[in-house]
Amino acid sequence: MTLRFISGFAAVAFAVSGLSVPAALAKPVSGASAVKMIDIDNDGTVDMKEIEAVASATFDRLEKDSDGTLDAKELKGRLSKAGVKQADPDNDGTIDKKEYLAAVGERFKMADPDGDGTLDAKELNSKAGKALLALVK
Repeated sequence: MTLRFISGFAAVAFAVSGLSVPAALAKPVSGASAVKMIDIDNDGTVDMKEIEAVASATFDRLEKDSDGTLDAKELKGRLSKAGVKQADPDNDGTIDKKEYLAAVGERFKMADPDGDGTLDAKELNSKAGKALLALVK
C-alpha cells in the first residue's frame, strides 16, 4: 500500500481500510463523511470495533517518541487538561494506548444516546460525536 503523507482523520481512516488517500480528504469531515470513511462493513453506521481500529491507528501516528505513551504535546489538544487527567488513572501525566482507547470508548458511549452500539451521521454531528471524532482524526 502506498500512502502519501496526509495528516488528519482521513489518512488514518483510509490507512485502516487499506485504501490510498486523496488529498482532498485531509480536511475536517462531517458526520456523514466520517461514517463513509470509518464504516468498514458498509452498514451505514460506525460501531465500536470500527472506531477502535481508527483510534488505534491514530494513537500510533501521534506517538512520535516511541515510548508507548502520548504526552500533551503529542496529543495536540485532542484532550483538555481535565480530559487528560480523567484518561490517566495512573496519574503519570501521559496516556498509553489502553488509556487512549478507554477514553475513545467513553466518548463513543456519550455519542450513542440511544445505546444501540452504533453511531450514525446525526450522532457523529452532535457535540459528543465531534468530541469522539477529535480523538480519531
